[in-house]
Amino acid sequence: MKKSIIGVFFVLISAQVSFAQNSAAENEIKDLSKNKWQWMADKNVEKLATLFHDKSKFVHMSGTWKKDEELDIIKTGSIWYKKADVKDVAVEIVDDTAIAWSRITLTALVRGNDVVTEFTVTEVYKKQKKEWKLLALTFSSVRDTHTIKH
Repeated sequence: MKKSIIGVFFVLISAQVSFAQNSAAENEIKDLSKNKWQWMADKNVEKLATLFHDKSKFVHMSGTWKKDEELDIIKTGSIWYKKADVKDVAVEIVDDTAIAWSRITLTALVRGNDVVTEFTVTEVYKKQKKEWKLLALTFSSVRDTHTIKH
């Protein structure tokens, strides 16, 4: 009986430690995603270049491109991500990969016009050594009533 109680105690402690580690990583991804939106608004390509994985890809309504093209788009302002109003974020961690789904209203300057669009954005991060690197960012246009399943 004592062994069973001790076994259950260790399982519960292990689950709590695992949950706390996942929660910390989830919060780290949420903060990183939030910072990314601000860096995009500020056209801070130096910080973004560090965040974006060398093999990262970006899927927009008008095309798909790689890291250097995305950085150039941000730097030149051909798309200026002026403000991302983040309404909801869900994060899941699987081993060294994190997926964040964000429900946003994006205000952007595109081809000289201010555009406001509702999106669900999917971001995929991979942990390399001690840093998270963005592997993929995909914009999906959605209706106002769309919600993220947690």
